[in-house]
Amino acid sequence: MSRKIVVGYDGSKSAKAALDFSVSLAKAEGGSVVVAHVLEWSPYSFLTPEELEERHKRRGEELERAETAVLKPVVDQLSGSGIAVSTALKYGHITDTLCKIAKDEGADQIIIGRTGHSGLATRIFGSVAGSLAQAAPVPVTIVP
Repeated sequence: MSRKIVVGYDGSKSAKAALDFSVSLAKAEGGSVVVAHVLEWSPYSFLTPEELEERHKRRGEELERAETAVLKPVVDQLSGSGIAVSTALKYGHITDTLCKIAKDEGADQIIIGRTGHSGLATRIFGSVAGSLAQAAPVPVTIVP
């Protein structure tokens, strides 16, 4: 059976460990990997039309920068790995968005690192790993 694994990736040391684990698992099981990067974006801002236009411009720039700086190097690195690799780049709440990506991709599993680039928000609102373990539609593996 071919498995599809979504790996949450933000470029952190922990995310790199999760990616390595995902690739090893995909190779062992004849599966594929979807490298998912989520840019947090709050839809709950009240902005003027001018601010909305500026926000939309910045959003496009952030997506382009994330594609170039975060996802492309991973795809290039894995090009000779012998497994199928695709990417997903989305805006949204990290937990909700990773769950949606897993559903949309028909994934069998989500793999993430225990810590990432979330800092203060994690200490205040709780970890992505903890939230994802509770909310995910598929099994979640948290890599130390």
